Amino acid sequence: MQKLVINGGKKLSGEVTIGGAKNSTVALIPAAILSDTPVVLDSVPQIRDVKNLRSILKDMNVTSEMNNDVLRIDPTAIQFAELPSGKVSSLRASYYFMGAMLGRFGKAVVGFPGGDDIGPRPIDQHIKGFEALGAHVENKHGQIIITTPEEGLKGAKIFLDMVSVGATINVILAAVKAKGTTVIENAAKEPEIIDLATFLNNMGAVIRGVGTETIRIEGVDTLRSNNAHTIIPDRIEAGTYLSLAAANGGGILIKNIISEHLDAFLAKLDEMGVNLEVGEDSIYVKPSTELKAVNIKTMPYPGFATDLQQPITPLLMKANGEAMVIDTIYPKRVKHIAQLTKMGADITSENDLIFVHGGAKLKGANVSADEIRAGACLMIAGLLADGQTVIDHAENILRGYDQVVWKLHCLGADVKLIGEDDLIES
Repeated sequence: MQKLVINGGKKLSGEVTIGGAKNSTVALIPAAILSDTPVVLDSVPQIRDVKNLRSILKDMNVTSEMNNDVLRIDPTAIQFAELPSGKVSSLRASYYFMGAMLGRFGKAVVGFPGGDDIGPRPIDQHIKGFEALGAHVENKHGQIIITTPEEGLKGAKIFLDMVSVGATINVILAAVKAKGTTVIENAAKEPEIIDLATFLNNMGAVIRGVGTETIRIEGVDTLRSNNAHTIIPDRIEAGTYLSLAAANGGGILIKNIISEHLDAFLAKLDEMGVNLEVGEDSIYVKPSTELKAVNIKTMPYPGFATDLQQPITPLLMKANGEAMVIDTIYPKRVKHIAQLTKMGADITSENDLIFVHGGAKLKGANVSADEIRAGACLMIAGLLADGQTVIDHAENILRGYDQVVWKLHCLGADVKLIGEDDLIES
């Protein structure tokens, strides 16, 4: 277990550069096994999820090498392997190996995916998509076993019963080499899906309509990577630093941002009275004096992202009045609340509604980061609080935030990571 020790209560300033999107990266790495040639990914975030995915690649005899933010993956000697629950239970995105292995081998055996415990996240829509393509799916002893008939996968029309990023990505990975045309209706529209489709199309895939409700995929026989793929900036990391800058900053420049990916989030900051200068690929957050409480409702993209519900909470605690948060995606995403109350926050949850009362003075405390975004919330709160905050299970923050301790140091924060840190490997 790692601990993040924060001595808070000081104004931060300077600049920070956003890394590549975690939610793109965790799909792109499994997608790389669909290539018949080595793959190069650029702007790869240095996070624990990348390390865990590389370990799974190794089990399939796929070599990978990371140098700074460039990841080289060579799947040319890939071998089929069952992926038991031990490794895949460490992160939810391991389920993308279901679609990728189905596309590559026509079969997959994957342990039931893990990740953050933020409420039910069923994979029934993934299974529905695989079965529509002709696969047989069964759950045996906590393992998902997927097989296909001798003639292979065939394109199909698939209507997702609910908008699901994971199911949309998994069906794309399985369908990209299927025979014929696949149509995904009620598809998710997130920028990370567009990023994945761009990567696959550059290798010879034929995917159209990403970013809309209907995605069409013409199956191809082979995929070959010819150029490095640069991962889009992480909009959730960007939103987290924007919240920190607005709540605590003495003037912070946040670079490598695609502001259009944050329209709903930026609209809320504007509504609160946060002073922003939005540039072409950066945002400068000026010190803000009077902040107004707002209500937030998370929605599928392009709505307010569920992953930013917790990181914006410390900013809501600085505002005048009462804010209400409704998370329609993961209503049980409330693990930060009990921890914040330890720090003196006036925040409660009732019937899946979160009420945040502004104006409470935060004090350092011992708290626990039980999942990624709750950890980010506590990290910002610790930077705002007087005294020392110790965040247990800081490894969860490292799962999703690129070089977070170094970046905070660059802003003048007094933070220290305690415990073994074997994140960065060659």
